[in-house]
Amino acid sequence: MEAEFLSWLRGQLPGHPRLRLGIGDDAAILELASGARCVVTSDMLNDGVDFVWDQCEGPLVGRKSLAVNLSDLAAMAAQPLAAVVSLTLPRHNALAVGRQLYQGLLPLAAEFGVAIAGGDTGSWDGPLVISIAAIGELTARGPLLRSGAQPGDAIVVTGSFGGSILGRHFRFTPRVHEALLLNDRYRLHAATDVSDGLSLDLSHITQESGCGAQLEAAAVPVADDAYRVAAAEGDRMTPLEHALGDGEDFELILAVPPQEAARLLDDQPLDVPLTRIGTFTAERGLWIEEPGGRRHTLAPRGYEH
Repeated sequence: MEAEFLSWLRGQLPGHPRLRLGIGDDAAILELASGARCVVTSDMLNDGVDFVWDQCEGPLVGRKSLAVNLSDLAAMAAQPLAAVVSLTLPRHNALAVGRQLYQGLLPLAAEFGVAIAGGDTGSWDGPLVISIAAIGELTARGPLLRSGAQPGDAIVVTGSFGGSILGRHFRFTPRVHEALLLNDRYRLHAATDVSDGLSLDLSHITQESGCGAQLEAAAVPVADDAYRVAAAEGDRMTPLEHALGDGEDFELILAVPPQEAARLLDDQPLDVPLTRIGTFTAERGLWIEEPGGRRHTLAPRGYEH
């Protein structure tokens, strides 16, 4: 199976100017600019945990497996460069599954200029496992980190949140171009992407930065899908609770100095809306202020690995 699959795959992969040596040797060779720093991230997706193969479109699973890595690069304001794809395929239909994955993965790689630089492929009697490592290149402005938020910084987010399970968790667009543009034009102190949940990923910034955060409940952009999920029979969560904890929105959370935030929000330089949802505080912990002015602690909620 492997030789046949790799032979098929070699014919699918386009040339890339940074890929000096691709599939066929022990390792790939990438050409980096002199003195350039790279960012490396990896994600593993498992059938039965991150998706259910028999209930999904195969190409969308392949697309998502790369998209989650590109979202991590976006959070660092890194330009995607290459990816290494490793697959453990179910033995009984390995070739068909592998082809479906790449039918979704390759168009996204082309959209973001990502060279598929190699990887590994095997099969077994268990479920599908996809592991991708992505490499990005930092710009002159350097990386965005989780550790730079300061008390008084505005909490600014892209897009809207909640209800991604209705399909957006497969079809989202990694905010790569948005992060690069914002990092180039504005002064940003910190960033992360929202994979596990808005409140949980916000807590990651506060933990790394040694500060707290206060959200304004009325300011959180709640996605239409969050309302749809909340309206389902048996659902006991409000749309706001879905927005704060559902996860897999893959939007950005930014820590922005107050005056810079005012300029950014006035400019609205992206195709996706930017919203201020709160403020980073010297007081540790997460807090949320309700429309009536009542303030209470907010327990971070989302997907715990």
